[in-house]
Amino acid sequence: MDQVGLVKRQFGHRARLALSPAQAAVLDGQAHTARTAWNLLHEWWQLCRRDQRTLAAADAVIRQARKEMDWLGQLPAQAAQAVLKTYFQAWKNCWEGRAEAPEFKARFRTPLALDIPQGRDLQVVRVHRRWGMVNIPKLGRVKFRWTKDLPVGRRADKDNRITGARLVKDALGWHIAFRISVLEPAPAPHTGPEVGIDAGITIPLALSDGTDFHHEPWLTEKEQARLLELERRAAHQKSCRTPGEPTSRRLQHTYDQIAGLRAKAKRRHLDWQHQTTTTIAKTYGTVVVEQLPITNMVKSAKGTVDHPGTGVAQKSGLNRVIHAEAWGRTTGFLEYKTRRHGGSLHKVPAPGTSQRCHACKTITPGSRESQATFVCKNEACGWSGNADTNAARNVLADYRAGHALAPAAGRCSRQTRKRAKPPTAR
Repeated sequence: MDQVGLVKRQFGHRARLALSPAQAAVLDGQAHTARTAWNLLHEWWQLCRRDQRTLAAADAVIRQARKEMDWLGQLPAQAAQAVLKTYFQAWKNCWEGRAEAPEFKARFRTPLALDIPQGRDLQVVRVHRRWGMVNIPKLGRVKFRWTKDLPVGRRADKDNRITGARLVKDALGWHIAFRISVLEPAPAPHTGPEVGIDAGITIPLALSDGTDFHHEPWLTEKEQARLLELERRAAHQKSCRTPGEPTSRRLQHTYDQIAGLRAKAKRRHLDWQHQTTTTIAKTYGTVVVEQLPITNMVKSAKGTVDHPGTGVAQKSGLNRVIHAEAWGRTTGFLEYKTRRHGGSLHKVPAPGTSQRCHACKTITPGSRESQATFVCKNEACGWSGNADTNAARNVLADYRAGHALAPAAGRCSRQTRKRAKPPTAR
């Protein structure tokens, strides 16, 4: 906290860049150069002795390589330093058990990205209501879509400013992700009501007060038909390819079209999640969700050769739907948005919330008649209603009964720490 009643908030904002084909080609080349610099640094790390793996030695290697290799010169010097710092931070995260060891970045499996670590190099200005201009090193002034008021011009100072940016390319083109630091008033405690949330498939989010949040399919019928056609075309083109033969341009073009449709669906999903979680965070002071073991929920039912599973196709379809809903991402959005609005997020154990009647607190076989209906078979109760609403009320009741889980921020599982062990000692 810098001043009384003020807190510093750091966040990111992503905007779409308006690039010409020539400008996009320049950024593609710079991003591939940054990826290659990472791979060269990774090879140098593996060849060096332990006592030579220092930041100063790696910096000297990068500087010497930029002098000897002309193609490394197209990468801005600050971007090359960002690659170096990111690589060393990746090893630090590995040693501390937060991530796996850094690996070689393949050309076709690695998203293209490029860092602009210094905010003063960006020189962001607003042109008019819908567009802004940003300076990209070795590329010049580029327009980007203005969808959020940024601390630029007279609004920018040492406490409210853009500290850097990262250029990222996905199936929809190049985007710029600004890193922003602002000083704003500390949020007052939220006085809104408590609410429990049940995440499901039929109803994406059901609240304990009876409110439901639904969404339409992320792709229209025409887009879904187009996606199916492209997937069939890709399968046919792949079947005609000789094993070991490089991917043809036609097949790669089909893959790009498929990726574009899927990226469009993901963008719509993210927009719905942001709007929904913002509404919940503004309305309720205490939000309670289930601690869902999603990794266990989406395990395959294939089984083994000796003990094959049953209902494999049905379980695969269910797993795809669970992945598509992205419950974990929704919880992550709720966590930081409730904190920003002065509220709090709590998690309770998931077992029993869907089978237990919230009215009589008993579990009777056959109460869950269908995916959407819950009818309590306890003769003394007989409550009936929406199954997801019943589960949401159980979630809230468990929190009020003191069953909330302790926050586990910054921790990782034993399996993750074991997998993240570096190949060589520090």
